[in-house]
Amino acid sequence: MEPTVGAQPERKLVEMAWDPITRIIGNLGIYTKIDFANREVVECKSTSSLFRGYSVFMRGKDPRDAGFITSRICGICGDNHTTCSVYAQNMAYGIKMPPLAELIVNLGEAAEYMFDHAIFQDNLVFVDFCERMVKETNPKLLEQAERTPAPHADVHGHRTIADIMRSYNPFQGAMYREALQMSRLTREMFCLMEGRHVHPSTVYPGGVGTVATPQVFTDYLSRLLRFLDFAKKLVPLNDDLIDFFYEALPGYEKVGLRRTLLGCWGSFQNPDVCDYKYRTMTKWGRAMYVTPGIVVDGKLVTTDLVEINLGLRILLGSSYYDDWEQEQTFVQEDPLGNAIDKRHPWNQTTLPKPQKRNLEDGPYSWVMSPRWFDGKDHLALDTGGGPLARLWATALAGLVDTPYVKSTGRSVTIDLPRSANYPERRYEWRIPEAGANTLERTRARAYFIVYAAAMAMHFLERAMDLVRQGDVKVFEDFAVPDDGIGCGFHEAVRGVLSHHLVVRDGKIANYHPYPPTPWNASPRDEYGTPGPYEDAVQGLPIFEENGQESFKGIDIMRTVRSFDPCLPCGVHMYLGKGRVLEQRHSPMLGLGAR
Repeated sequence: MEPTVGAQPERKLVEMAWDPITRIIGNLGIYTKIDFANREVVECKSTSSLFRGYSVFMRGKDPRDAGFITSRICGICGDNHTTCSVYAQNMAYGIKMPPLAELIVNLGEAAEYMFDHAIFQDNLVFVDFCERMVKETNPKLLEQAERTPAPHADVHGHRTIADIMRSYNPFQGAMYREALQMSRLTREMFCLMEGRHVHPSTVYPGGVGTVATPQVFTDYLSRLLRFLDFAKKLVPLNDDLIDFFYEALPGYEKVGLRRTLLGCWGSFQNPDVCDYKYRTMTKWGRAMYVTPGIVVDGKLVTTDLVEINLGLRILLGSSYYDDWEQEQTFVQEDPLGNAIDKRHPWNQTTLPKPQKRNLEDGPYSWVMSPRWFDGKDHLALDTGGGPLARLWATALAGLVDTPYVKSTGRSVTIDLPRSANYPERRYEWRIPEAGANTLERTRARAYFIVYAAAMAMHFLERAMDLVRQGDVKVFEDFAVPDDGIGCGFHEAVRGVLSHHLVVRDGKIANYHPYPPTPWNASPRDEYGTPGPYEDAVQGLPIFEENGQESFKGIDIMRTVRSFDPCLPCGVHMYLGKGRVLEQRHSPMLGLGAR
């Protein structure tokens, strides 16, 4: 029971937990307190039970190995880590990559966005919206869906909204099965550019090892054109289903709604501008084909990667770590003379402190709490699952202008060329009036799939022009300095990704990767500010028709999964100091501990 507030009746709160959250990860737990009488989630805490320690064991390594090691942070978006690490190393070593190498990396990352977003949307997220799930949680809604014609049936071929829902039934639905086929196609596209999925074998500081021939780009293009047929069905199909939820369930726009605090670190380097120098980072950051930016309450407050970098803070509060305030300071000033805070990733020292989970008034997660300090407040930015923040920041900035994608200051227009079964199509993502909620995070993912496909067409054309001109250089030689610092900014599939590197005496002195999931899954920080999962779930109205006894929490699950959670990136294996239990001599292996 909670205490009575004013004249309000006393609330009866029921504690319910989903641990682990399934589909992708096995170490994210969502712990809630629910008021079933008023159909509301009153409190939420996001926990993680896994720590892996990359920031600890990267120290002392050869910095040239960083991309290969950090790729193993994740078995889903490992290439994003490799790419971001290469960006950080390029800065530390003073490298400008050849233009063709940049385009090859961009093509690989575009294929990764197409692969991962499509398989997550159609095989993981939309299971929450499929006929089987809706029948179990909202049978009245399914009855209405059976009677509701799909507005774009002529494009995607599904007559009613219920038919769309059936197409996402696991292992049987048409879209579910087609997405699996597309996952193979897009992985092949990725491997043509980066050698191996999901841990690239041809991406290094200085460039790539990909052999740039007309054939390799033609092979990529042939697959891309097949994928375009799928993408052209995906957007109208997603719009039909999401718009139906708004119309059939008045008030559903409040599910997963939180204050608009979005962060995007930018993606797809422009080879004409990018030189990886910190002093010019503002310029080349704004030239990216996905614009970096921070959106607060609908306003774009910055597109400056230097400003974004300076505002990064890593807070504790509810995490299983000791503070590092008394530890070594690695970087006092950036190359422009700006002071670097002790809580910045360049200066972080990871000091794990295993302990019992305390959901009432103590630490409860291995995830730290990344925040962005605007000079006044430590903002709990989220990534909108990746696409929402990317599209929102890019739209407001109005800086992207290519033959296929343009940002207008209020929207993003995307033009896809003719493909095997469909003519040219234009799509326009508009800043949603409903705000940053569960449905709009989900909708944005479909639009960013076509965004990535359109940009891939642009990069292919530019790469082929270079090859025809005989410019096939894909690597720039370099030397590792004795001392240096670097920061890489990129968009992992799920959103913001940064790698911060400090080199001393030719070795890694400090290294901190910050993927999107620590931002989204962070617990309450030292100021009591909840992380985005927590913030989006608590206060959430419940539309599920089941009562407490058979409650599945589908609105909660849709909300958490709308962020595209991936906790392996969120926390990084701790073995402790350990102790020898027994030593035995083996004539084959020598003396070893068991």
